[in-house]
Amino acid sequence: MAIRIFLVEDEASISAALKLNLELEGYEVVCTDDGKKVLKMFKEQHFDIILLDIMLPEISGLDLCEQIRLINVDIPIIFLTAKDTSSDKILGLKKGADDYITKPFNLEELLLRIQILLKRSKNNTSTSIDSFEFGKNSANFKTFEAIGQQGEFKLTKKEAMLLKMLIEHRGEVVSRQQILQNVWGYDVYPSTRTIDNFILSFRKYFEENPKIPNFFHSVRGVGYKFVLEGT
Repeated sequence: MAIRIFLVEDEASISAALKLNLELEGYEVVCTDDGKKVLKMFKEQHFDIILLDIMLPEISGLDLCEQIRLINVDIPIIFLTAKDTSSDKILGLKKGADDYITKPFNLEELLLRIQILLKRSKNNTSTSIDSFEFGKNSANFKTFEAIGQQGEFKLTKKEAMLLKMLIEHRGEVVSRQQILQNVWGYDVYPSTRTIDNFILSFRKYFEENPKIPNFFHSVRGVGYKFVLEGT
C-alpha cells in the first residue's frame, strides 16, 4: 500500500514538479491548490503526511493546520513556504506543524525529512494491547472473545479492530478518517452510517443504558471517543 501524500500548493509549477518527483520515489500524491477544499478532502480520504503551503488564496495554511489538528493530532505536517523569518517558523510550529521548510528548498532534503516524519509517525502508533477491561466489560483482541452486559459473546474482526483502536486512543477523539485508514483501509470506504452502526452495537454490548452511554461517545462532525472515568 503506497504512502499517500496530500500536497496543498497553489503555485502550479512547484506543485507539478513536486508531484512528479514524489511519484518517482514511489509515493501516491494528491494535490489541491484550493484551501477551501482541504478539510473536506482530508476528512474523506486517507493521507499519511501533508505538505502544506502557508500563503494560499482565501485561507491561510496556518489556519488549515490548526483545523487539521482538531481532527487528527498524529498526521505529520510539513510547511513548505516562502515565509522564512525565525518568527514565521516559530509560529508555524506553534500552529501544529512537525517541520518547516522554506522555498526554494533542496529536493533531497525534503525527501529525507518526509522519511524521518513517516518513520516517527509509524513508531508512535506501534503501541498495542491484547485485552482490556472496562466497567463490567472485557475484550480479548487476539481471540475476539468479549464479556458485555448480556454475558459472553464473540466480536467480529472489524468490531475488534475498531474497539481496540478506540481503547488505545481512550480520552481522544478518533476521526472517521483515522478509522477508515486503520480498520477498513483507504481503498474500501464504508458509509458514515456503517461506522455509526458499529458504535451503536458497542453501546448495546457494553453500556448499561445504550441511550445514555458512559464509554462510547460521538463527537458531532468529527468522530468518536472512548471515555473512562478520569480520561
